[in-house]
Amino acid sequence: MKLLEGKIALITGASRGIGRGIALKFAEQGANVAFTYLSSVEKGQELEKELQAFGVKAKGYRSDAADFKAAEELVNAVVTDFGTIDVCVNNAGITRDTLLMRMSEQQWDEVINANLKSVFNVTKAVQKPMLKQRKGSIINMSSVVGVKGNGGQSNYAASKAGIIGFTKSVALELGSRNIRCNAIAPGFIETEMTAALDEKVVEGWRNNIPLKRGGTVDDVANATIFLASDMSAYITGQVINVCGGMLT
Repeated sequence: MKLLEGKIALITGASRGIGRGIALKFAEQGANVAFTYLSSVEKGQELEKELQAFGVKAKGYRSDAADFKAAEELVNAVVTDFGTIDVCVNNAGITRDTLLMRMSEQQWDEVINANLKSVFNVTKAVQKPMLKQRKGSIINMSSVVGVKGNGGQSNYAASKAGIIGFTKSVALELGSRNIRCNAIAPGFIETEMTAALDEKVVEGWRNNIPLKRGGTVDDVANATIFLASDMSAYITGQVINVCGGMLT
């Protein structure tokens, strides 16, 4: 039997990168997948077809998770279309990297809204169907940067650290209702974005990782599957670092 057979999952920011990888792995494991995209309309439509090819129900929604009302409308639409939501993966996020001395208020606000406020918005909305059925798994995408910090990413690090505190608090609040909430903190994950970087720089990062390689999208997706499945039924309020030992 597939690990997520029959479960209904909502994944935000799934048109590319880690979100896309999670959506594909979820469908492969039997989950019916609702996902969001914002600017990448064509990629979102392509992903919908790819997911349906696994024989599951899949639907993409153009929605901005950073908008409180839009997040509530999204969850209502998914519940109408799919019946309920068993798993929620808060993955939507952006970067606006620069040193603090050069960072504008807009660059700070954009990252906090897209990365942290979005998690509040979607989680607040998705708890309603989960409370009704008295079960659910919420998985929030943080980062090793949220654990250790990183120069030039004070806005991003703050947003990802905030996700960890939020995750632990929600786990305490909703645990008695059999709703679990965990976070994943990816390290250096090689995606189409990192492919554009100088190879020597990337090789230097790889050499500083105990496993001597960058992570793959599948590495993150596999950890997400575990937290979404019943295999992790007694795990909540935790942060799993998917970083090849970078934080060891």
